[in-house]
Amino acid sequence: MRPVWSGSLSLGLVTVPVRLYSAVEDHTVHFRQFQRGTEDRIRYRRVNERTGKEVGYDDIVKGYELDNGEYVVVEPEELDEIAPGRSKSLDIESFVELDAVDPMFFDKTYWLAPAKEEFERPYALLLEAMRSSGRAGIAKFVMRGREYLALVRSGDGVMVLNTLHFAADLRDPAEQLPDLPGKAKSRGKELDMAVNLIDAMSYDWRPEEYRDTYTDRVRKLIKAKKKGETITPATEPGEPTKVVDLFEALSKSVESGKAKKDKDLSSLSKADLEKLARERDIKGRSKMTRAGLEKALKAS
Repeated sequence: MRPVWSGSLSLGLVTVPVRLYSAVEDHTVHFRQFQRGTEDRIRYRRVNERTGKEVGYDDIVKGYELDNGEYVVVEPEELDEIAPGRSKSLDIESFVELDAVDPMFFDKTYWLAPAKEEFERPYALLLEAMRSSGRAGIAKFVMRGREYLALVRSGDGVMVLNTLHFAADLRDPAEQLPDLPGKAKSRGKELDMAVNLIDAMSYDWRPEEYRDTYTDRVRKLIKAKKKGETITPATEPGEPTKVVDLFEALSKSVESGKAKKDKDLSSLSKADLEKLARERDIKGRSKMTRAGLEKALKAS
């Protein structure tokens, strides 16, 4: 795997050369574009609008448009020069509790690994220190001509770097959305039932249980069309719930959620049931049979 960025991680006077690797793989089905009714590919080219001729990457520079319609042209080297050190430096400026960072700020996920074997010791020290403290470092660095705010944290044997949105990048919902439910009031019984629904649908986070089903259906569609077959359309979304039916809809949803949770418990091994009982601090769990564990978990 090739690194997307190379530089140095700095914490106080400790500097560790590191490399940044993408931790996410794209599984989206990618299509080419064709003119309808033909096998003619549609291609995008970088064309000089005056001459109509294609231009190579090396001959392209960036230009910023001024108010009078003129442009200021900027070379890539000039952008690097105004950020001395930043292009190759990842400076941790402070540490925060990971739970204190609102998920709205998270953007992309990367791995941060030592550049060479000789730097593994200071890297491992910082990794263990962050794991022990339960805190994550806030840093800034420049990559591909853009400055990023980043969060560096301890992962499973490797540092994880999440790029973050700057506060100025996040929109204010009160300014952007005209129909926020500020005047709508929730009724006591409906609120209690909604909380019960959340409880009934609450599980331990198991990311491996979730997959991109839309991409699966796209692949099935491609195979079906290749064979000249058809595929069953997906189910249409349900009708909006009427306000007068809200409590009844919540009640039925709670029962459905409890039934699903009970069914899921029966599919777990006894070891998994014991682990779940330990997490919920169920008393006497060590002496319970499988049936007893299921019953205690359903009641918890």
